[in-house]
Amino acid sequence: MSRYRKASMVGLIALPIVVGGFVVQERAALAGSRLFDQVLAIISDRYVDSVAVGTLYEKAARGLVAELKDPYAELYTPKQLEAFNTTTGGFYGGVGMSIESQQGVTTVVKVFSHTPAEEAGILIGDKIVGIDSAIARGWTNEQVSSKLKGPPGTKVKATFLRAGAADPFTVEFVRRVVRIPAVPYAILLDNSTAYIKVEGFNETASEEVAKNLLRLTAEGAKNLVLDLRQNPGGFLEQALTMTNLFIGKGKEIVTVRGRGEPPQTHVTEQAALAPTIPMVILTDGYSASASEIVAGALQDHDRALILGTTSFGKGLVQGMYRLDGGYAIKLTTSKWYTPSGRSIQKERKLTDDGQLVEVHPESLETDAARKGRPKFKSDGGRVVYGGGAVTPDVFVPYDTLTTPEQKLARALAVKGQEWLLTLDAFALELKGKVKRDFTITPELRQGFFERLQKRGVVVEPAIYEAGARYVERPLANRIAGFAFGDSTAKRMEYKEDVQLMKALELLKKGATQKELFTVASASPPASSPGRPNKPR
Repeated sequence: MSRYRKASMVGLIALPIVVGGFVVQERAALAGSRLFDQVLAIISDRYVDSVAVGTLYEKAARGLVAELKDPYAELYTPKQLEAFNTTTGGFYGGVGMSIESQQGVTTVVKVFSHTPAEEAGILIGDKIVGIDSAIARGWTNEQVSSKLKGPPGTKVKATFLRAGAADPFTVEFVRRVVRIPAVPYAILLDNSTAYIKVEGFNETASEEVAKNLLRLTAEGAKNLVLDLRQNPGGFLEQALTMTNLFIGKGKEIVTVRGRGEPPQTHVTEQAALAPTIPMVILTDGYSASASEIVAGALQDHDRALILGTTSFGKGLVQGMYRLDGGYAIKLTTSKWYTPSGRSIQKERKLTDDGQLVEVHPESLETDAARKGRPKFKSDGGRVVYGGGAVTPDVFVPYDTLTTPEQKLARALAVKGQEWLLTLDAFALELKGKVKRDFTITPELRQGFFERLQKRGVVVEPAIYEAGARYVERPLANRIAGFAFGDSTAKRMEYKEDVQLMKALELLKKGATQKELFTVASASPPASSPGRPNKPR
């Protein structure tokens, strides 16, 4: 028999095997469907406690999503979807408070400026115990939040308990559209540097950056620090638009690569607002997602110097798919890649207790780790590192704590939330009582210590005094923030920010972006890596 005839026979034999594969898959699907239906029926009919069929289906759907072991996959109920849209959208109808549960009681942890809550005198630490005619004790944050929100112009009553007050008090709010800014403040430093802090990528983030940059350049700014530290990301569209502020038309920003689909590349579409201003971007281990898209693109195109510590490494793309009944499922569908081809995603896994941990937790900034990572080239030929996340061009760790400061930090951590609420409450007491040039005196430090003791945060006096710097900096920042605003607080404390000070130092030596890279390459390397010492 010729080899050609043998080949033909092999081809004929292979076809039934492939067809049989589809038959096996179909049978497996039918068997699985029957198994699910039988289990559902038995639980519905025989389980000791009655469970609604709709609830059983939802639990089954959640179990399926959980079994994917995708840390970012999630099934949203209609209310959860509304909350998700509120968080990323930046606007909602409400009263202007951020809340969280503490010892089972909903507590105010932030009051936004120019909102009904601020105008009513609501303070951080106030506890919500009633809404309208209902008692809110034992409610979840979601339940309280959903009751406080509503169409702008409508009214809602909330009852609060305040530390030191004998009786609860009730406030009637008129709901308004509450705007959560992406840029809480932008200031001019050293008469020449625009410093813009970006806390998230909501639907107005790039517009806020553009407006503040125009204002600060009109005031004399010659260079820029864009602070993306602790920025968890947000809308992709805003990351693209923000990148386009600094890079001209037709440049690649990011590429999305998914399963079974051709790569999708996003490019800049307009002329840049500020194509030449010397620029430093600050990143840290909490800069993620949209922050990394902006930082990675501007690094690859030699448009910005990245300074700080390696970013979080969240380079997975989630698609949101609407389902019947107002539900939605968020599912990982693809990955982000920077213009040079680097994957942003740092490898992680879910532990049995639900924690998201790095597979290779060792620092990416050590010399040994860098040598083992893939190397890519920027437009100008500079080496940029792959292997996940965005690695800074200039590594500058946060300040490390001294041994006495670490001892005090551990002592306060026993009641972490209580000491932070005491910090805010004490700072609020001093609002209107301090001048702009105030300093933390021994009297102020002692006053804070006494309030900690009254709140049940017990610390030995010797440990408190030895590690006092750990509380002095956040205390000064909170007092200045409450008394004069966040921008004033930053002006007062920025010289304590080692990463920002390094950026200012380099910008003074580099009049152009090219000079800035040259100066940075000659800068001595920093020491061991660090993470933010909370609170900051």
